[in-house]
Amino acid sequence: MEKIVFLDRATCVADVRRPAFPHQWEEYPATSAEQTVLRLEDATVAITNKVQLKRESLERLPKLKMVAVAATGTDNVDIAYCRERGIVVSNIRNYSVHTVPEHVFMLVLALRRNLLAFRADVRNGAWQAATQFCLFTHPVNDLHGSTLGIIGRGAIGNAVAQIALAFGMKVLFAEHKGVSDIRPGYTAFDTVLRDSDVITLHLPLNAQTRHLISTAEFSRMQAGAILINTARGGLVDEMALLDALRSGRIGGAGFDVLVKEPPTGGNPLLELDLPNFILTPHIAWSGRTAMQTLADQLIDNIEAYVAGSPRNRVA
Repeated sequence: MEKIVFLDRATCVADVRRPAFPHQWEEYPATSAEQTVLRLEDATVAITNKVQLKRESLERLPKLKMVAVAATGTDNVDIAYCRERGIVVSNIRNYSVHTVPEHVFMLVLALRRNLLAFRADVRNGAWQAATQFCLFTHPVNDLHGSTLGIIGRGAIGNAVAQIALAFGMKVLFAEHKGVSDIRPGYTAFDTVLRDSDVITLHLPLNAQTRHLISTAEFSRMQAGAILINTARGGLVDEMALLDALRSGRIGGAGFDVLVKEPPTGGNPLLELDLPNFILTPHIAWSGRTAMQTLADQLIDNIEAYVAGSPRNRVA
C-alpha cells in the first residue's frame, strides 16, 4: 500500500480529493527542514509545494518512489538526484494560464497609468485643491502601441502575449540570453531589453536563469521601462533592482516574488516606498479556480504514477 505524505497542505486552498487506490494519507499544514525526513520516513509518495527535498534528505528516504510537486516550478527538489535514484518527479502544468497573466496585467496597468501615485494624490488632497477638473501630476501611458517583451515562451508566456495583443501591444519573445542564432518568432535577448516598454518574466529558476536580470541588463533597458516578475525571485538580482528603482534607471517594477519567501529576515524591497514599485505576496498563481485545477491535477499525477504511466514528469 502506498503511503502519501503532503508536507505543506496549507499552501493549497482547494479541495484535494483522495486517490482512487488503497493508500495511507498523512498531511501537515507546513513542514520545517528539521521535520522533513521524519515525516517522510515511511512514505512512498511525497507531496510538496515549497518544502525543500535535496540530496541530503532524499538519501535518508529509501522507501520514497515518487515526488508529486504541487506547483510548476521544481527548484525545491534535487532533480538530478531523483533521476540518479529512479525517483519519479511530476509537476503541475498549465493550471495558472489565466490567473497569472491577469495578475501580470493588473501590475502593468497600475504602473503604466501611475495608479498608486494618483491614489496618493487624492488621499493627500491634491485633486480637492486643483483649479481644474483633473490632475496632470503624473504621466499616463497607454498600453496600445507599446512594446511588451516576454522572456519565457511556455503556456503562461503565450497567454500573456494573447492579452497583450488584445490591448494592441507589439509582442517580442526573447531568445535565450547570449545566443546569436535567433529562432523564427524570437528576438535577440538584448534587443528585447532595448526595445521593450514592459518586460515580463515567465521561466523557471535554475543555474542558467539565476540573476538573468542584473545591473548590466538594467543598463540596456529604456529609462521608462517596467519590469514584471511573477515567476521566481532569483531570476532578478534584487540589489540591482533596488539600485535601478532608486536611481530612476527604469520606470518601475511589479513583483510577486522574492528570493526568500516568506521574507522573515527582512528585505530592502519591503521597505521601498515608491509609487512605481508594487510588491505582492506570491499570489499571482492563487486564483481559486486555478488552485482547484492544481489540486485535481496533483492527484491525477499520483494516480497515473501508481497505474504505471507517470505523467508530467520532470524526472
